[in-house]
Amino acid sequence: MARIAGVATAVPPYVLNQGDISARLRAQFSESAVVSRLLPVFANTGIERRYSCVPVEWYYETHGWHDRNDIYLDYAQRLLENAARDALARANRTVEDVDAIVVVSTTGIATPSLDALLMNRMSFKRTVRRLPIFGLGCVGGAIGIARAATFADAHPGSTVLLLVVELCALWFRRDELTKSNIVATALFGDGAAAAVFTAEGAGPLVQASGEYTFASTLDIMGWDVAEDGLSAVFSRDIPQLVETELRDVVDAYLAQSGLTRDDVDHFLSHPGGTKVLEALEHAFGRDDGSLSDSRAVLSEYGNMSSVTLLFVLERALARGALSSNGWRRALLTAMGPGFTAAFVTLEP
Repeated sequence: MARIAGVATAVPPYVLNQGDISARLRAQFSESAVVSRLLPVFANTGIERRYSCVPVEWYYETHGWHDRNDIYLDYAQRLLENAARDALARANRTVEDVDAIVVVSTTGIATPSLDALLMNRMSFKRTVRRLPIFGLGCVGGAIGIARAATFADAHPGSTVLLLVVELCALWFRRDELTKSNIVATALFGDGAAAAVFTAEGAGPLVQASGEYTFASTLDIMGWDVAEDGLSAVFSRDIPQLVETELRDVVDAYLAQSGLTRDDVDHFLSHPGGTKVLEALEHAFGRDDGSLSDSRAVLSEYGNMSSVTLLFVLERALARGALSSNGWRRALLTAMGPGFTAAFVTLEP
């Protein structure tokens, strides 16, 4: 079965401090009742800073699809290359060892896909198999791990590289003063991550994975396509849905492997926001504040959509949570458009 042999992350160069962004919005849109009413969101997100592939002054200008997507293509390749090289080094693998590439991203359009573009920057084998995945949003990190592990399981001896990149902050639309746009401006940041999967060597074993798509929830989360870019869709019902329905879904998923929540030592979750984290802790039957890795990543990097779960996993690996003696099991979780919950079970 596939093991995660190495994980690495990358962020762009520009830092967005939460207090500074809030002050800038207040100064620029002081006459907007919507902005004034929503400004407390910035202080309540649990986020200290985020990263962006453009300087803050860029957001004062008007940009269309062409400009935004050109920046996406440029920075997505740069960040993925950095993350890929670091992850391969941590896994004691080279670019030439990679047999398959899975790429997850939802914040730009790339045709040829990002994996094909990277093959012209890096010395991958010409025979490498490629799987680009679009449209998963925040759940993409968990599903990407599951798909990469499945590929590695199906091809014994292969090395599979998972690449995840989201440039969410590119899509702030300065003329759309709606609740969803302001909330997105308070939450989202840019980043990339890579993970290496192989059946050989050390690293957490991907024991199982699964998904659950809730009925009649297509309008809870996603993108609307506007003339000048992508417009975020959020529902205020997300924490309530997690609080009331996720526990049964998690229990049913674990039961397929003969497990309960008591058999899980580490819950590593995509941190959509502080309210979602609180709802997750209640759903898992854990104490408030117990999802410490998820909270730390949210504070330091914001919500990077699908990428964020890989940052949480990297943090848990770095502090030894998945390598010390005595741990039995970790559960990775994420939720995204669909509305879909995804799970990955890791074991020593």
